[in-house]
Amino acid sequence: MKVSTTLPFNKELRTYKNYLIHLPLALRMLALTMLVLVLMRPVATNSWSEEQVEGIDIMLAMDVSTSMSAVDIQPNRIDVAKDVASQFVSGRKNDNIGLTLFAGESFTQCPLTIDYGSVLSLINKSGIEYAASGLLKDGTAIGLGIANAVSRLKDSKAKSKVIILLTDGSNNSGEITPEDAARIAKEYGIRIYTIGFRTDKEIVQTPYGMLDNSEFDEKTLRSIASVTGGEYFRSSSKESLVNIYREIDQLERTKLEIKHFGDQEEKFMIFALIAVVSLMLEILLRNTILKRIP
Repeated sequence: MKVSTTLPFNKELRTYKNYLIHLPLALRMLALTMLVLVLMRPVATNSWSEEQVEGIDIMLAMDVSTSMSAVDIQPNRIDVAKDVASQFVSGRKNDNIGLTLFAGESFTQCPLTIDYGSVLSLINKSGIEYAASGLLKDGTAIGLGIANAVSRLKDSKAKSKVIILLTDGSNNSGEITPEDAARIAKEYGIRIYTIGFRTDKEIVQTPYGMLDNSEFDEKTLRSIASVTGGEYFRSSSKESLVNIYREIDQLERTKLEIKHFGDQEEKFMIFALIAVVSLMLEILLRNTILKRIP
């Protein structure tokens, strides 16, 4: 409609619609801004916190020679040793735990860690198969087992560093004698608790035939424990082995510094809600009181 002048219309009274005319655009800009914030995935987290706790560093040194398959301790020595060791690890809270396996040779199955799930999994996977299949030389290298465990503990800053060594035989392999390995452990302030795990039967059954069970150097195991300030234990059943681990559980503890990070909490929902409400209001306004006729 063409008119000569719009001056008469300037005298028209303004209504609330004149003040709301730019509201839909503002609502759309708000929705887009909130959408950007949603895509940024804001989260609220607690800051790092430090806590002083009681704990020790422990390396489990386990004999996996073929003699550990003997069935004089039912179902066999190695399965009972693994089961009790798993119970011991499950009962820890703030200790670093590692696992060394040895037969005629030695290797680290698991370095020191507080990830007990990984330790338990690796204990479960350990067994005489290493020696039986030739991956490890068969035999009993107690000195190497201790030396391997010492190499994992020597740089630890914990005041209490412990090796729990379990074996059923006498040292007959390896380049390092148990006595020399024990003296090295002593130099690094590491205590060794030795466990002789066997019965007194002279002949025992294994999957590989009958085994002469008479060879056992209890004197050396006592010496290892004595030199390092530890203790020697003798076990011939699962029940006694559980009690031994419980006794070792009462070891002197030391302060460890543990860092914790708080749980994350997603904070994008409030921005998503604002974006949805803004879009709905814009659509409502454009199709009702601010509807335009072409």
